[in-house]
Amino acid sequence: MEETRLNKFLSEAGVCSRREADRLIEKGKVFVNGAAAVSGMKVTPEDEVAVDGKKVEREEEKIVLAFYKPRGVVCTFEEREPDNLIRYLNYPKRITYAGRLDKESEGLMILTNQGQLIQDMMRAGNEHEKEYVVTVDKPVTLAFMHKLQNGIWLEELGVQTRKCSAEIIGERTFRLVLTQGLNRQIRRMCRACGYHVRRLVRTRILNVQLGDMKKGTYRPLTQGELEQLYKITQNSGKKKG
Repeated sequence: MEETRLNKFLSEAGVCSRREADRLIEKGKVFVNGAAAVSGMKVTPEDEVAVDGKKVEREEEKIVLAFYKPRGVVCTFEEREPDNLIRYLNYPKRITYAGRLDKESEGLMILTNQGQLIQDMMRAGNEHEKEYVVTVDKPVTLAFMHKLQNGIWLEELGVQTRKCSAEIIGERTFRLVLTQGLNRQIRRMCRACGYHVRRLVRTRILNVQLGDMKKGTYRPLTQGELEQLYKITQNSGKKKG
């Protein structure tokens, strides 16, 4: 009988990413056949898996949504967080997200029950593009743009950011396209250059655009968007290994 690693099973069932699954297992929130799961264990189709007391089954329906996360919503499954994403959405089926936005940021997120899609989108080596519109506390200069474009050393993370695309679109507003997702990266990059972010909106992930969506709303991806998204993520996964 075919066995699957538990974290992969939870990811493919749309519960969460594999990394998040490992955290849930460590916290004792995952049970297999009534017993607490352990890290690294495998399950078969005959096993009964539950998370927080709810039975988990692989979803047959493929769900991939674009969501406009408002400022103040927290990207977490932690029930003790009153503003958590899952509570805010109240979506009737189990879905998770590919790529976080911090509490003070807003904009596009991809929500899905497709574990492999999440893995392909989140693999750092694929260098998938994400686009942002950023408003800061003082006038934007060309010198500031050049610093962002060439990469900035982030002392607190001990890492140099990748070269990126940055252009001025308003007196205090600029557009930024990143291919990495460090913790609070844009805010850290701006602070390293003497600026503070006043508003941060993610407007694009790969081929999916935020467009004219209203805050707090979600929509299914179009067939064209889905086909292109799968093509980009699957091809980059093969190319990067």
